[in-house]
Amino acid sequence: MAARRYIPLAIFIVLLAVVQITVSLAGANYYLTQLTMSLYYALIAVGLCLFMGYAGQVSMGHAGFFGIGAYVQAVVTTSNLLPFKDAGAVRFLDSIGFLIHGKTTLGQPVLYVSPWLALLFALLITVGIAFLIGVPVLKLKGHYLAMATLGFNVIVLTLVLGVKPFGGADGLSGVPPFALVPGVAVSGRFDARVGNYYIAAVLLILGIVVAMNLVRSRVGRALRAIHGNESAAGSLGINTSRYKLYTFVLSAVFAALGGCFLAHYNAAIGPSDIDIMKSVRFVAIVAVGGMDSIWGVVYSGIILTFISLRQVFQSYDEIFFALILIVVMLFSPRGFFRYEYVKNALGKLRARLRKERAG
Repeated sequence: MAARRYIPLAIFIVLLAVVQITVSLAGANYYLTQLTMSLYYALIAVGLCLFMGYAGQVSMGHAGFFGIGAYVQAVVTTSNLLPFKDAGAVRFLDSIGFLIHGKTTLGQPVLYVSPWLALLFALLITVGIAFLIGVPVLKLKGHYLAMATLGFNVIVLTLVLGVKPFGGADGLSGVPPFALVPGVAVSGRFDARVGNYYIAAVLLILGIVVAMNLVRSRVGRALRAIHGNESAAGSLGINTSRYKLYTFVLSAVFAALGGCFLAHYNAAIGPSDIDIMKSVRFVAIVAVGGMDSIWGVVYSGIILTFISLRQVFQSYDEIFFALILIVVMLFSPRGFFRYEYVKNALGKLRARLRKERAG
């Protein structure tokens, strides 16, 4: 039985490989750019699925955590430390290999922090902010919690626009490639599209595995109890505040992680990437996939984001996501992409085929 739970994961891995091979054989590798970004956004949606679908809470501010991860990563890796090379802290970081010597596009020497150290720094800041925000905010419920998290998103966006090191309305560009291992780096280079597609796929798969194991653990059972009836869960000895807070922090880490990698993949980050409508999109993706369906959220995240990035609806893109959220809430509150729905449909199809053969 334990092995059967990973069958959907195996199917997903095969599908990822089939999509890449098909696109490459068709000579349409340009699709991999949007597909890679869709995989990163799906990772963010998986984290939000844990918080909304399993813990039963509402967040309209996860674009803020996405922005924290992306902007911290971008600022740290684009700051030239060469003028401070003689400072003790800079010399120490350089001696242990946490600084990278490079050159700008104009050939000027630069000294910047390793993306690995920047990633650790960005995630630690995200965890700290998520704890500081989560402790008071998670005392709220329903639309009060939604409004509070929306306010957090507005604060992050305002700081990004007003603080000079974040680039203001222009954002930050020139984010260097993230060398994971020698010869493999997260970047937007055209000749590295296939490699970057699989980097994003591996990161998403790891996120899915973490989420799958979490929801099947004692923590997952506690989250379901909180979702069902928070007061009853508390009466059974479940520390509801702690579980909600930890799930909130974990979902924030998922969002920040996606932001960090996307900043390197796009070599830039701007305020339009973290506005309020981004948070609405994340909620819409989770709603379409099914609040408590990890696989539904994964597929809806990839499909809807890909459609958006290909500009199928052009200037009406925001309207599309708002409308789809309304339609789901009205006609299918449990989502459209739930794995159970597909499984049941396939079961009915097999039963019908057996009946026809027997007849």
